[in-house]
Order: sequence, then C-alpha cells, then structure tokens
Amino acid sequence: MKNKAIYDELLRRYRAHFNRDPEVVAYAPGRIEVIGNHTDYNEGFVCSAAINFGTFFAAARRDTGACRLVAGDLMKEVAFDASCAAPSTGDTWSNYVKGVLAGLRERAAVPCGFDGLFLGNIPLGAGLSSSAALEISSGLALARLYGRTIDRLDLAKIGQAAEHRFAGVKCGLLDQISSLFGAEEMLVETDFRTFAVKNVPLGEDACFLMCNTHARHALVDGEYNRRRAACEEARDHFARVLPHPVRALRDVSMEEWRTHRCGLDDGVARRAAHPIGENERVLAAADALATGDLVRFGQLMFESHESSRVNFENSCPELDCLVAAARKIPGVMGARLSGGGFGGSVVVLVHPRDAETAGAALANAYAAAFGKPCDVRLIRPSAGASVVRAG
Repeated sequence: MKNKAIYDELLRRYRAHFNRDPEVVAYAPGRIEVIGNHTDYNEGFVCSAAINFGTFFAAARRDTGACRLVAGDLMKEVAFDASCAAPSTGDTWSNYVKGVLAGLRERAAVPCGFDGLFLGNIPLGAGLSSSAALEISSGLALARLYGRTIDRLDLAKIGQAAEHRFAGVKCGLLDQISSLFGAEEMLVETDFRTFAVKNVPLGEDACFLMCNTHARHALVDGEYNRRRAACEEARDHFARVLPHPVRALRDVSMEEWRTHRCGLDDGVARRAAHPIGENERVLAAADALATGDLVRFGQLMFESHESSRVNFENSCPELDCLVAAARKIPGVMGARLSGGGFGGSVVVLVHPRDAETAGAALANAYAAAFGKPCDVRLIRPSAGASVVRAG
C-alpha cells in the first residue's frame, strides 16, 4: 500500500479519538498538472497525473444524524448534522466534506451521520490539490458507508460542486478527474468537453520533481474566479464576432484570437490568449509524448509557463525563479507552475538519472534568490483513488 505509514497513523488516531475502528477507509491522491493550465473550465484539454502523495478518509456510521469530523493533522473536531446544507465561516477545511455530503444527499437520502477523520501528506497550499483529494476520499468513503454506487465522473462533479458552493472557488474538473483516473507510471489525458479520459505511459526516461515554494497559494481570495470571469467575457465576445459557434474558448484558435481580439479590453484579451494557446500546446504535447519526444514535450511546458506569466498573470516571482533556474540545469527538459497559480509549486520534467542533482541545483538557486529553501520531492505518476478498507 502506498503511504502505509500515513494509513497506520490514521487508524491509530481514529481509534484514539472515537474509541472504535472505522468501517471504511478511502484514499485519494493529489495531482500535478503537467500541461493544460486553466483549460478545463474552458472545455479544453489537459495532461495531468495523480501523484504519490494523498489523503486517507476513515468513517463509521452513527445511530443519529450527527456528524463528527476530525482533521487528523490538527486533531480538531467539527460537529454538524447530516442535513446541514450551509458552509461554515470558521474551520473552513470542513466545507469540502460538507459539500461532498450535500452532493451525496441530493442524489439519495443520507440515512445517518458519521464519525470521520482524514489524514494525508499532500503539502497544503502547494498547488497539488489537497482539497480535491479530501473531496474524493471523503466521497468514496461516505458512498461506501451509505451503500451507494457512484460513477467516477459523477463523483468528480460532486467534488467540483463542493468547491463551487462550499469553498467559493469556481474550479473546473481537472483536480477531481486526475485524482480518480490516475494510473501507475501513466499520465491522464482529458478532453473536458466530452470528458473522454485516457491513460498514456510517461516512459522510463522521465520523471517529475515537485518544487514547493511555500509562496502563499489561496485561490479563495478571488483571483481564480476573476480569471475565469475574464475567460467567459472573452468567450462571449468571440461568440459574437466569429462566423462559427463558440461555446467555450476551446472553439477559438490563436489565429482567430489575433484577428478578432479588437473590441476586448487588453487584459481580458491576454487572459483569453492563455487557454486558447494552452489547448494547442496540450495537443502538441500529446503528439510529442506519443512519439517519445520528451525534449519537445518539455519545451512546451516552458512555453506554457511563459504564457501563465505574461498572459494569465497567475505566476509569482518565486515560481518564475525556479522555472528560470530549471532552464539552465542539465537533465531538465521542462518546467512550469502547476495548478491554479499565484504561488504553490513548480513541476519539473527530468530524466531519472539527473533527478537528484537537478533537485539540489533547484533548491540552491531558490535559496540564493530568497534566502530560504524550497522543498523538492520526486513525483511518480500513481494510481487513482480507491476504497482501501471496508467491512
């Protein structure tokens, strides 16, 4: 079992707090977004991977409708009723689980409350989607606890709705789908219009480094939502001026953007250029991966980050420092910010033989620039979410 030490500690803390064993435990991994930044809610394409860090959620039924939810790292408990339909203003970490419970309740009656505890090893605020891992692990555990069978895509949509309604982040489905559809040593290629998902091999000549800058990454502050609103404004503009249907920015080419951007505010136009160009980069990256051209794949990652920096403006000096350093390090093929941006982590494509020396060079470059180290960890594409204990 991956992360068995975390699982064993979860069971120990659950037993100590609730004085019984859980009936069910589920696990969901975090994710890296390899390429395809802010394309999911624009009905575009993404290449991502589930990672070897994740969150466990343990639960057991109660005789009443009362729910007790414990954040295992803090050992702090929040109590609420299973019929609760409103997010909390305090202990906001509980809203992800409350939102998932609300989604389950909308599909069928919830028969009782639960005692739940979650624990994981995804660095918080690192842009690796600890929130989606919590949503998916709690969704799998509670669905099993209540005897429900839920399609993976439906569960992803429950997690997304929890983000929208209970956490206030108008995210797409990238994080939840990546967590659910991951596979060992495989990337996840997703078409977010049709929701067609396939796993493709990364190959033995590549792995990823995750460089966590610890720069503040708080999407609920509104920057994420403002970027999405700009994309929707641009979509409406192109729907008016182009001679073909435009349902999302996926339907606009870069050539069309250059020809018809007039009439858009410059900032909105640049925001739109990012997912439009990114969709083209993802398709090119998929072709490169299919032919084993990792150098080309990595170059597209660098280009993706530059578009994030210039057009979408969802990077920051800490992320830019690491990507600039990565360009100069032998063995590094590509690098870019991962996730929503505004802080968090950089994902670096590197040959496995060069991973250790490249990681040390990245950490040293960051320390020289900011006077403090960044965390560098080896990332392996990993299996998706699952129930790991039941009955």
